[in-house]
Amino acid sequence: MAALVQRVGWATRTLLLVTRARDLGARRGVRALRRSPVKVLFPSGQAVERKPGPGKQPRKAAAEASSREQRLNQPLQVPASQTPSTWEESGLRYDKAFPGDKRLSSVMTIVKSRPFREKQGKILLEGRRLIADALKAGAVPKIFFFSRLEYIKELPIEKLKGVSLIKVKFEDIKDWSDLVTPQGIMGIFAKPDHAKMTYPETQLRHTLPLLLICDNLRDPGNLGTILRSAAGAGCSRVLLTKGCVDAWEPKVLRAGMGAHFQVPIINNLDWETVPKYLPTDTRVYVADNCGLYAQAQARASTKASDYGWVCDRRAKLHQYEEEGEDVESGASKGWLPELQVQTYDADWTEAPAAVVIGGETHGVSLESLQLAESTGGGRLLIPVVPGVDSLNSAMAASILLFEGKRQLRVRAEHLSRDRGCH
Repeated sequence: MAALVQRVGWATRTLLLVTRARDLGARRGVRALRRSPVKVLFPSGQAVERKPGPGKQPRKAAAEASSREQRLNQPLQVPASQTPSTWEESGLRYDKAFPGDKRLSSVMTIVKSRPFREKQGKILLEGRRLIADALKAGAVPKIFFFSRLEYIKELPIEKLKGVSLIKVKFEDIKDWSDLVTPQGIMGIFAKPDHAKMTYPETQLRHTLPLLLICDNLRDPGNLGTILRSAAGAGCSRVLLTKGCVDAWEPKVLRAGMGAHFQVPIINNLDWETVPKYLPTDTRVYVADNCGLYAQAQARASTKASDYGWVCDRRAKLHQYEEEGEDVESGASKGWLPELQVQTYDADWTEAPAAVVIGGETHGVSLESLQLAESTGGGRLLIPVVPGVDSLNSAMAASILLFEGKRQLRVRAEHLSRDRGCH
């Protein structure tokens, strides 16, 4: 009987010890959940100290939203690696990305968004040629990600002082690249200021009194191609009004093929400020890509669809309907800009000229028509075969700009011959 009591007592003590251990572990778990974090690490790598205090902790969603907001507001920073390497020939130091390094992904996630480019004034350039053109023009580099040291050695050494150089795997660059064939190098630059850039000497020697105004162009590929044409024709500058796609978007940069660093580009302008960037006595011409019928009908009708605003009868009228006028009646005649229509090959470069190219969806804006009327300009008609849709915006811009270049060259040759005769 004593033995039975002893065994029951032993079992009871064992059960109490297990129960107390479980209770102690539960209390420890509860205390751990209630503890405030000592330090918070953001995706950018910044560490923020947290002081313990009363009250409930923010929810996970609120913490993530705060992290995204703080990451956007903070200047772009790339923490240094624990194992920097030295480029012995020049004394430059670069970091090697370690396994799990998030610096490239953190920077790319932010820099590819337009709000970041506008708020922090940073752009992304990819490829050795584009980066070299930017450095030659005086663009200021901030960070380079590269997969082979040879790619950095190809760049001017004096331009790399104070720049963060980070060596990463080619596969990591490939994951973030916008190119079909990635070149193994990406650069983060300060957004270029046209007034501080150094454009190629050959480009400056061939600059013409010819400007381009982009009006509500929204296709990145078209804008990049137009910038190439503007640089090739020798435009003195390119003006982009509000509503256009960002000229420094990666797709526009890729289509521009270096034109961004050959011709001054002034971005995000209100129509009220456009005249400030035009030389004295400039005449503004709008591209009329609506076909032959517009020339005849524009003289006898005040209908918006007949005046050349709309090429396709199936398309709805542009924003002029928002003016509150009856555009299909004579009530619109009072505010309708009256512009002379002429073919694109007629002489229109006697004075400094600016050409307005509108977006393919809506065409040119009312503000551009008013500016053309106030400067004594007109419409430039590119004849196409009846029944054919209007030309692509990039194609129309190329035709007009190189026609303007041809007219200026012919005029210069005539002046040269006249001087020779005297």
